[in-house]
Amino acid sequence: MSINPLAGQPATASALVDIPALLSAYYDRRPDPSVAAQRVVFGTSGHRGSSFDSTFNEWHILAISQAVCLYRASHHIDGPLFIGMDTHALSQPALHSAVEVFAANGVTVLLSAGDEFTPTPAISHAILTHNHGRTAGLADGIVITPSHNPPRDGGFKYNATNGGPAEPDVTRWIENAANDFLANALRGVNRMPLDQALRAPTTGRHDFLEEYTGHLDRVIDVEAIRGASLALGVDPLGGAGVHYWHRIAERYRLTLTSVNDVVDPAFAFMTLDWDGQIRMDPSSPYAMRGLIGLKDRFDLAFACDTDHDRHGIVTKAGLLQPNHYLSAALFYLFQHRPGWRPDAGVGKTIVSSAMIDRVTASLGRRLYETPVGFKWFVNGLLDGSLGFGGEESAGASCLCMDGTEWSTDKDGIVLALLSAEMTARTNRDPGEIYRQLTQRFGDPQYERIEAPATPADKAALQRLSPEAIRSKLLGGEAINTVLATAPGNGAPIGGVKVIAESGWFAARPSGTESVYKIYAESFRGAEHLRRIQSEAQVIVDTALGATPRT
Repeated sequence: MSINPLAGQPATASALVDIPALLSAYYDRRPDPSVAAQRVVFGTSGHRGSSFDSTFNEWHILAISQAVCLYRASHHIDGPLFIGMDTHALSQPALHSAVEVFAANGVTVLLSAGDEFTPTPAISHAILTHNHGRTAGLADGIVITPSHNPPRDGGFKYNATNGGPAEPDVTRWIENAANDFLANALRGVNRMPLDQALRAPTTGRHDFLEEYTGHLDRVIDVEAIRGASLALGVDPLGGAGVHYWHRIAERYRLTLTSVNDVVDPAFAFMTLDWDGQIRMDPSSPYAMRGLIGLKDRFDLAFACDTDHDRHGIVTKAGLLQPNHYLSAALFYLFQHRPGWRPDAGVGKTIVSSAMIDRVTASLGRRLYETPVGFKWFVNGLLDGSLGFGGEESAGASCLCMDGTEWSTDKDGIVLALLSAEMTARTNRDPGEIYRQLTQRFGDPQYERIEAPATPADKAALQRLSPEAIRSKLLGGEAINTVLATAPGNGAPIGGVKVIAESGWFAARPSGTESVYKIYAESFRGAEHLRRIQSEAQVIVDTALGATPRT
């Protein structure tokens, strides 16, 4: 992976998106349903794209919204639909388009009070709060966000009545119905003018900010944080939680300083990410350069991505790698949450660090390992059989202190505040806790790289079986296991994972680029990791019938 020489530097004028042109393209360009890239496609986090590419335009949102209406009607979902948006430029027009359709279909829609931006976890929490104890009139939700993606992108995600990202069979249903509407030039899509839709009796308001911040003491020990008098810093990265942090500081009397309250759809205040693009990724040392530079000003600092479902934790030593923080967080949580079920397990995605496996085993807890995608943890977080679920891309959530559900979608705000609770109650920041874990379980080296792949290669990799892996060794050790399905639920992982005693790799195709991703880890140091990565490319290419790289 080549690092752009401008990575970590302030955004240049050439990196800024033309916002008026982006918005014009949303309304003016019509997707061609005969072009695969311009159809509705629900990935791991909903439909994403850019109006410039004819992949996220008004027609897409009108079609998806009508499909959601049909899905709700066919599955007898008749409670309110909570809907919120982040600060990306395309989010507001998408919200308006969606409301026009929902109102015309008589769907009860609840928008944020005062048109406040709404983090993903606030939508999930609102759904769960409404549905708790109910068997009828269940709510679901829409989150309009492309997460940490560049400013040119838009995203539209459906959260089911369980509060979490909808499962593949649901998104496939909605995707197919939406593409039928596109193919028929939106015939059958009901719509009314925006001003009429906003005045419709079925359109109401909900104070997500007040509800979410008011309940935080159910999931975080805010008294411990306040009592420790920690100096905390936060950078909302111009995202949907920009006003949440002030309310949290005021409500719970925390010494919490927001270092940046700017909301700018061009995100011109960002430093450039590894590839020279603007990307609001709180786990990237390049995108987080500004907050890292302030680390000596605070005992602990953190940031969240644009919809606030991912976290980045900055200690005195710098930015914590996501896998490191997840390991430290679960180690802490399962020793400080006596209200959780004694059999509550740990959810992790198959490409997350094996350090999580070792910590989980030491705690006597069950490990639930799944394919990539937070949707696999939703039911466990809902019924309490999982106390914690996390993925290597800095997304995680956990139960309330009494073992009830909090958010079945990723929650960057809670994970950020948890780092402060951990520091307050143990007198060690999460980085120090992780270093103690390495003394006990080993110090793994982990990295994700990318390798070129044709569409045929990517399709073949998704179908790859363990029998196609002919190699017997990995990094000088015997290969113990080759997986094409996840141990936790038997679902296909969309690639393979090859495991030896001291290291492993996983390979899976990118959903958006002509590459496949190799995740690798070694408990024997950086040189051994490089060997695993090199052998991984040969093993995968050979299995795909390609000429091995030299």
